[in-house]
Amino acid sequence: MHTHAHTHFGDIAKQTTSRLALSLVLTLIFVFIEAIAGIIGNSLALLTDAAHNFTDAIALGLSWFAIRLTTQPSNARKTYGYHRAGILVALVNSTTLVVISLGIFYEAWRRFSNPPEVQSGILITVGLIAVVINLVTALLVRKGSAHDLNIRSAFLHLMGDVISTIGAVIAGVIIYFTNANWLDPLVSVLIGILILYNAWGILRDAIDILLEATPRDVDVQAMLKDIARVDGVIGIHDIHVWSLTQSLRTMSAHILTDDLPISAGANIQNQINEILYHRYNIAHATLQLECVDCSPDSLYCDLNGHIHIGDVESASLSKPPVDSVK
Repeated sequence: MHTHAHTHFGDIAKQTTSRLALSLVLTLIFVFIEAIAGIIGNSLALLTDAAHNFTDAIALGLSWFAIRLTTQPSNARKTYGYHRAGILVALVNSTTLVVISLGIFYEAWRRFSNPPEVQSGILITVGLIAVVINLVTALLVRKGSAHDLNIRSAFLHLMGDVISTIGAVIAGVIIYFTNANWLDPLVSVLIGILILYNAWGILRDAIDILLEATPRDVDVQAMLKDIARVDGVIGIHDIHVWSLTQSLRTMSAHILTDDLPISAGANIQNQINEILYHRYNIAHATLQLECVDCSPDSLYCDLNGHIHIGDVESASLSKPPVDSVK
């Protein structure tokens, strides 16, 4: 089973890196074309989009490298493997988006003061080509983006370009009929705002994962109730829930039971693991069974307080008390 799972993951990783590589090549070719067109046409919108496309190329390259890393096996120094490489890449990608946005705002402010003449024909033509290229590359990367923050950061880079180039084309059409050259820096500002919006969402999720925060869609109090309903469970304490990646979650907890044989304890663990996997998408849980008569208060550092079955209802309404470290 494990061999099949690793093989399946390797196949998915290979397909994803192939799509990323193709998207990277297409993006780099178009960055070169768009930058030249922006210089010839004196269009900040095109130059802005070329700069954004270049960050897309960087994002795609980093995402490709991170996925290659995640296929490496665990070792003595990296017991979790390299799964968080993608989170680090997502953090870098979102940070570069913020920096690019600030540069766009500064240049747009300069051009608002003295709008240069824009060659709208070049802006429209190159913009339409950009829409097609960006849409194709975005669709190539889209698969898997819902469950992988690394891939999602690259996908949002590309989708941001699709929307921004549509805006550039619309601005070019209006400039062609009205000579309102100030629309060019205005579109750039809107592109910058869009980039910042996408960057914030990725940055927030990446920081949550790196700080080992509980996933936003996991209701810990509901989880405690579900675990407490398992026959044989008397109490739960020292519970921790965190993510290695956006889709790979893990958990550890101490489970209080009666003085049971090992086979009965294994059955309790299996029932809890089924609940965690099917209801909370937690595929890896470390459950430490403890006998009530072993006096866990004197043996373990209890950071979260004990939650017993009789206290679950009240625990769902307030946080468990934090005991001092013993």
